[in-house]
Amino acid sequence: MRHAVQVELIKTLLAHLDAGTNVDAGGLRLNETATYTDPAQADREWDEWFVGLPQLLGMSGDLPENGSFLTNNEFGIPILATRDQSGNFRAFVNACRHRGAIVESEARGTKRRFTCPFHSWSYDPGGALVGLPKPEHFGEVDKECLGLRELAAEERHGLLFVHPDPGGEIDLDWLLGDWFNDEFSTWGFDKLERLTADEYETACNWKLAMDTFGETYHFTSLHANTLANNFHGNVQCYDEDGHLHRMILCKKAIDEMRRLPETEWDITVAGLPVYWLFPNVILMPFEVGVFLVRVIPDRNDPGRHVSKIDFYLHRDKLDQAAADMGVADLTEMAANIATNFSEIIRDEDYVMSSSQQTSANGAALDQIVFGSNEPALHHYHNTYRRMLGLEVSPLIDSIKA
Repeated sequence: MRHAVQVELIKTLLAHLDAGTNVDAGGLRLNETATYTDPAQADREWDEWFVGLPQLLGMSGDLPENGSFLTNNEFGIPILATRDQSGNFRAFVNACRHRGAIVESEARGTKRRFTCPFHSWSYDPGGALVGLPKPEHFGEVDKECLGLRELAAEERHGLLFVHPDPGGEIDLDWLLGDWFNDEFSTWGFDKLERLTADEYETACNWKLAMDTFGETYHFTSLHANTLANNFHGNVQCYDEDGHLHRMILCKKAIDEMRRLPETEWDITVAGLPVYWLFPNVILMPFEVGVFLVRVIPDRNDPGRHVSKIDFYLHRDKLDQAAADMGVADLTEMAANIATNFSEIIRDEDYVMSSSQQTSANGAALDQIVFGSNEPALHHYHNTYRRMLGLEVSPLIDSIKA
């Protein structure tokens, strides 16, 4: 993030703190609870957004060298993503062109060849068929015709996007917009290395999981003994543009930063940027790394989802922090911080999300309320509705008997 933007955002946070105010959506909105339970809507979301749009599989640090690979089975089509011999990011249907068996079953690693366990047909990291046993017995095969089926894939700003539909195309100019394409270019995401990974299956709709990242109104109650120790609750910056939005949560470290000259202001010290990538991704850069949260619906149950929470490290920034503290290495401390943060999401936020899902499943409430201080929730759900061609929820001044 450019320094002039950081200063502007920090000044906004300080103004809210000093005035006792927060962001204001301009009114209230009512949200239908059926959005968390309706199987027909869940089917449309899956087909149009999770199979019909490119998906973020991870970051450049997930494929740190030529021959690196990762596999993904989240979207109904088995995916093998690689960094080929020339260092390019590639993605393929992870199925042998002989009889369709899964070629690579490991989650990640580095290999020169991917060999199908069925008949030992083998492929290189560029997807080319490079070997099959006893070709003179099998019959005449042009290897160039039977490489792994390639999927559209693009690496941009250190982010790895793949379209799970073999006929799909990737348009990151639309997905990231001018705003994120500009701002992401400043963060150095391409220099990150993957440090920790957590995965939580939770009894709540994927959109309820996303909702937990949409406001800090709950910090002083739900996170009274955890996040509230380091964050000012109910204070944030918020900006949106079409299907994009960015929040800045307010850290208590901002209280000391106001004493520094503006040239030394740092948004990752004063706050926590929270970027939303439609429909299901949260990116949170902070002092020495980035949290990546990807929320995946349960294909067969609208009331369940899986959250994958990965932490990526700026090694040079961590080493500099260690040197400043006079210690040799802070990797273990960084890993513990990442794990603790993930567990707060699991043990506090998602416990509430499961509680909300229980209510929604019982159809106890037709609607819930989004407050004026929760603009991201307004934006999440009206964006979802707009993308589905539904009428957006109107802004209302008040709720009265």
